[in-house]
Amino acid sequence: MANLITQLNNYRLTTAHIIYHLPDHPQLLQSYVWQEYDVAPSFPELKRFLDFWSRELDGKLHSVYIASKEIITTSDTKFYDLEVTIQ
Repeated sequence: MANLITQLNNYRLTTAHIIYHLPDHPQLLQSYVWQEYDVAPSFPELKRFLDFWSRELDGKLHSVYIASKEIITTSDTKFYDLEVTIQ
């Protein structure tokens, strides 16, 4: 139920593909996938996570790619004229 309320408050499933430099070998890149409900286009949850990353983790960020998709859209809601029960 909490997820439904979150989705109705304009939160979207957001996926971030984070590419960062390895701390011991800065010339090598590693990737990390982050996924959470967030509000587009400001993405406050992602910004909070990236601030934590920059402050607490050793791997320097190289790039971040973001994909966001509304979970509930008008095309998902359908009303039917008939209901059939099979026993």
